[in-house]
Amino acid sequence: MSKAVLDIQDKPTPVQLVTLSFQHMFAMFGSTILVPQLVGLSPAIALLTSGIATLVFLLVTQFKVPAYLGSSFAFISPILIAANGLDANNASVNPGNAMIGALAVGLVYGIVSLIIWKAGYKWLMRLLPPIVVAPVIIVIGLGLSGTAVNMAMNINVEQVNETTGVVETVSQYSGLHFSAALVTLLAAIIFTVYFKNILSAMPILMGLIVGYIYSVFIGIVDFTPVKEASLFASPDFLIPGVDYEFNITAKILLAMVPIVIVTISEHIGHQLVLGKVVNRNYVKDPGLHRSILGDGLGTLLSALIGGPPKTTYGENIGVLAITRVYSVYVIMGAAVIAIVVSFFGKAMALISTIPTAVLGGISILLFGIIASSGLRMLVESKVDFGNNRNMVIASVILVVGIGGAALRFSESFALEGMALAAIIGVILNLVLPGREKEILED
Repeated sequence: MSKAVLDIQDKPTPVQLVTLSFQHMFAMFGSTILVPQLVGLSPAIALLTSGIATLVFLLVTQFKVPAYLGSSFAFISPILIAANGLDANNASVNPGNAMIGALAVGLVYGIVSLIIWKAGYKWLMRLLPPIVVAPVIIVIGLGLSGTAVNMAMNINVEQVNETTGVVETVSQYSGLHFSAALVTLLAAIIFTVYFKNILSAMPILMGLIVGYIYSVFIGIVDFTPVKEASLFASPDFLIPGVDYEFNITAKILLAMVPIVIVTISEHIGHQLVLGKVVNRNYVKDPGLHRSILGDGLGTLLSALIGGPPKTTYGENIGVLAITRVYSVYVIMGAAVIAIVVSFFGKAMALISTIPTAVLGGISILLFGIIASSGLRMLVESKVDFGNNRNMVIASVILVVGIGGAALRFSESFALEGMALAAIIGVILNLVLPGREKEILED
């Protein structure tokens, strides 16, 4: 392991604190604001809650784990389902539904952390082996691929229906907008592949910047919201019982909660990778129960004010690996900066002017990377597809998830998509004969 420039508890100088904290803030910025942009939530709230969730996570983990919490991509489709027709271009019928689901997710995290605290973590690793988790991750990426391509190629235009005379909004191909998507995609690829310094850890942000500049050049950016926005503005909070009726339904729970299967696995993976980067064993100290609880509390607090579910960010782990600056003070600094920036009305308005095509272009790469990370997990875990048991589990998960299968109990009560695929995967792994006995270290 390379020697740390600043170790976990080392205090940076004021200049180091500011510059290194901004570096971490920029690394997570693109991904954190992209999720709310895709599902119609407030980017300002997403930024604010990422900072709050990170501070809570650091507190719960006893300031031993230098991890940043941002918006989780695993919950994009579930949020769309829970919020009753929410998509990338239309407001939600009831975005509070998604917040209720996120609150439930946070509570499940708490329950899981409590069980781990009392019973250890081996049961969780056996319940969620790579043959279950990896295909579900692939489903998350590929299931969103149609959304990414549609955003990249098409724009919404109003036209009069010749039969009814009613003005309708229809999706129409636009070569000009598609060119912005391709420029964004190319820029992100270049920063990912050809840059070896800190810029390689933030390809999403750099892709968005390049794509946005190109969009301004070709005239598809409307700056009116920026002109009309005030310099400082409060984020758009969503408070239960105030901005929406707190009504828990089976539809909301079935859409959101099963995705915990994936996000907890992702969390464990991040803790293992982060531990290798900073030369610590985070499964033992401060313990997996604490880090999962920190993640869950961050998601819970985020949902209470209108933010999307949270997860530890690989982008920031990449920054740690590149800079060898592991100080939790730097992570705290990034969280505070994110909170402050979320109250700058002009900045948030500028974010709202990012063309859908630019978001689509970056999403093509991002959703593809999510799917590819599932493939990488299968390879690194040496899953044997010569074993028919593994072939069956992966095949069913992929087709059920990507095909959008639904188990409908009533008109408003259904288990569908990746949630259904995840649950079926867990069940198949438990009931099919030939399951390997994992040997895990305490």
